[in-house]
Amino acid sequence: MVPRTSPRVSWLAIPFLASCGAPGDTSQDAATDAAAAGPETSDPYEHGFTDADYPRVIEVAEDVYAYEQIHPTGGEIITTVSLIVITSEGVLVADGQENPEETQRLVDTIAGMTDRPITHVVVASDHGDHTGGNSAFPAGARFLAHPTSAAILEESAVNPNRPEGAPPVIVPTEIVGENTVLELGGREIHLLHLGRAHTGGDLVVYVPEGKVLFMSETYLKHIFPAMRSAYPSEWVAMLDRALEMDVDIYIPGHGVMEAPEVLEAGLVSFREAVQRVVEEATRFHGDGLSAEEAAEAAAFGAIEEWSLRDSQKPRAIQRVYLELSGYMERNGELRG
Repeated sequence: MVPRTSPRVSWLAIPFLASCGAPGDTSQDAATDAAAAGPETSDPYEHGFTDADYPRVIEVAEDVYAYEQIHPTGGEIITTVSLIVITSEGVLVADGQENPEETQRLVDTIAGMTDRPITHVVVASDHGDHTGGNSAFPAGARFLAHPTSAAILEESAVNPNRPEGAPPVIVPTEIVGENTVLELGGREIHLLHLGRAHTGGDLVVYVPEGKVLFMSETYLKHIFPAMRSAYPSEWVAMLDRALEMDVDIYIPGHGVMEAPEVLEAGLVSFREAVQRVVEEATRFHGDGLSAEEAAEAAAFGAIEEWSLRDSQKPRAIQRVYLELSGYMERNGELRG
């Protein structure tokens, strides 16, 4: 299928860099080397992009696209990524953007690419920067989510303290489990829950034809591990499962899109970062330091330079402390 028009569309076919090893070398050593290919930040301006470059639409496989848009948060600028899969029967989108205006921009971009309607919206992350604009999607679209995310959105929709004038919360109409396979236009699309990670209801979307894995907020490329509602040690195990899959292109939920080998390198680095936060916080907890004292004392090497370090580091350590205390298990899905 050829899109009608392709605004700012480019193939993700960047040649292998010298530091990335030989073509076809997907070892973790080669992937780690590739991490040095670009700035280790999610700030698009540090990568040489300007506002005029956004939104970026990158074709990562035939009729499969990453949609990347600028996103201010935590006093910094990062980017948020959505997935678009175009088929003869309709379009699947995984994760919207932060508000109706930005999600409408996503909808309009898709309308410029194909005359097929948006029929499926996957809530891969239930956080507001990925669901806040869901009311801009077509009313007839099917919204799919993990039970944990669906419950969180339903609770938010009826919250009496929601700000007046806030956009409506779209509650998913379909609940999916650990492994749901959609057949859309002759194409398989797998919705997977590989374990609790960033939100608890984390879904990833795997497109076998193209070997693309959209990881949403389970993969934050060059962003300090954000753990406000995370399950830290389970997150490490979840990332291990993702790295064991047959994937050519890993797409993050936040972070500048680059060549496939650089994206894989970023995932390996992010997995190591999550593990390091867990290990260091566990060490400080064992030494009897409070979470606040640990945040002051902890040093995490190179990841201290990643985006959102200042806003996320104290929260991450606090969340590991909650996990170590058994708080999350005692309170089920309740967020600490």
